[in-house]
Amino acid sequence: MTSSLRTLVMIPSRMASTRFPNKPLADMHGLPMVVRVIHQAEKAKVGDVYVAAGDAIIADTVLAHGGRAILTDTALPNGSERIWQGVQRLMAQGVPQPDIIINAQGDEPLLPPELLQHTLDAFAANPAIDVVTFAHEISNPADINNPTKVKVVTTRQGRALYFSRSPIPHGAPTMLRHIGFYGYRYDALKRYIESGEGRLENIEKLEQLRGLELGLHYHVIVTHHEPIGVDTPADLEAALGLLGTNAHG
Repeated sequence: MTSSLRTLVMIPSRMASTRFPNKPLADMHGLPMVVRVIHQAEKAKVGDVYVAAGDAIIADTVLAHGGRAILTDTALPNGSERIWQGVQRLMAQGVPQPDIIINAQGDEPLLPPELLQHTLDAFAANPAIDVVTFAHEISNPADINNPTKVKVVTTRQGRALYFSRSPIPHGAPTMLRHIGFYGYRYDALKRYIESGEGRLENIEKLEQLRGLELGLHYHVIVTHHEPIGVDTPADLEAALGLLGTNAHG
């Protein structure tokens, strides 16, 4: 399905990381990690790709590798705030207001391009959807009680009912793990940002709960892809191994 929705892909990225200092610039077979993410996002061909950079060194690195970047304030609290500010600054420079803003994580160098394509397909098919995100069925039993693996429950049609760090629904033989990848309609992200932090968001430390409290329609697409996020040097080694012989492509 092709879409006429004007789309910007924003990759939030900042240097501050206690577990993995300088993570965005980590070398991955000759390319910084954030540049690997750009290349994966560009393969989807859904719109222009920018890094919303919280540090000048990230922006300079992206530009040096032929990518696009917009500098954002360092102290923004989450990726959604960073991409929103990035879009506003791009619009101030003359970039047209997008219909859809896709938030692609800066620490997922193996990002499947089809996730971006499926996001636009979902928006085009259902005007009631405010936010598109993804989940996969948990295959590792250890993830069920791991609070860093966020769980989600949905309606039969895929609308998110709740996200939690706890196992939900209680006693279920299978659960869905949420993938922190979002596509927003412009007005939905505007409403999200302007509302400020929500009560549930504060309790669980999950930014998507702010949107649920506001009544935004989060549509969850179940995929077979399990994200390979890089949070530690050990994760980087695993991702490098998966890149394998395609590392220089």
